[in-house]
Amino acid sequence: MGWQAPNMDGRTIAVTGASSGIGLWITLFLARAGADVVLLCRDTRRGERVATALRDEVRGASTRVVRIDTSDLTSAREAGAVLARLPRLDALVNNAGLVGGPARREVSADGHELTLATNALGHLALTHEVLESLERSSGRVVWMGSMSAKLVRPAPDDLELEHGYSPWRAYAQSKLVTHALGFELHRRLAARGSTVRSLVAHPGYSLPALAPSAGTLFTPPRPTALDRLQYPWAQGIDRGALPAVYAATAPEALSGQFHGPRGGLRGEPALSGGVAGVEGAGSHGTGGPGRRSVDPVVGAAVWSFATRACGLA
Repeated sequence: MGWQAPNMDGRTIAVTGASSGIGLWITLFLARAGADVVLLCRDTRRGERVATALRDEVRGASTRVVRIDTSDLTSAREAGAVLARLPRLDALVNNAGLVGGPARREVSADGHELTLATNALGHLALTHEVLESLERSSGRVVWMGSMSAKLVRPAPDDLELEHGYSPWRAYAQSKLVTHALGFELHRRLAARGSTVRSLVAHPGYSLPALAPSAGTLFTPPRPTALDRLQYPWAQGIDRGALPAVYAATAPEALSGQFHGPRGGLRGEPALSGGVAGVEGAGSHGTGGPGRRSVDPVVGAAVWSFATRACGLA
């Protein structure tokens, strides 16, 4: 059976990008564990359909849908305000992401490079709004990372990619920013003695075609020729969801840690590294977060940039 989430009865967990892809599987696993799940979705009609299917798939599942467009800071703040009014909030999983960005650089409603805004800045604004709620429940923030973060050298003076834009670079750099924000939040929470945990997780190499069917919730697409070529080192998006679920629920998952598949690309969820001073610190080879992600100098610089971009500084 492999790893399964512990009992989450009475816990409330919010997931961005919950109506499709890895986010849908995160939501399903959390519902199976008994959590009250908040589906944060840009398309609320789709979100409501998924919530209904989730209740059909998991008897007694408790779900609600809240609209968010993580590329829009106002939308992120409004969604955070809704979450902050809930009786409790035990975890926020910052999962939503733009993978295949536009061929040419585009900007968000707030004037920020679109992939960066969607994957990182909106999640920071959302997290800021719910930190007090998470404090009350000694909760967690889980940031969805990517192995691609290790493949890009950051441009500290051009995180908005006004020069040298490409869709791949925009994605990889946005994920490096996401890693750095998650680890820097850990440092700042630890410095003030907070009980909130900030962790980063990554899904390895995950394909929709390798995931199983899940009632009316999910039907795997017909595999392409490219999918079949990738099978030897890939896993389904259902398995790719597990590191984030682990980070959000496992009692032993600590703030400042990085979790991913045990084999780097595929496998059971496992500790894959973290920031200095935390159990499991280090890069852990191919499966780790990368040295730039855990560098406190990089973290401080990225935090300064992102909080200014979000109007939080």
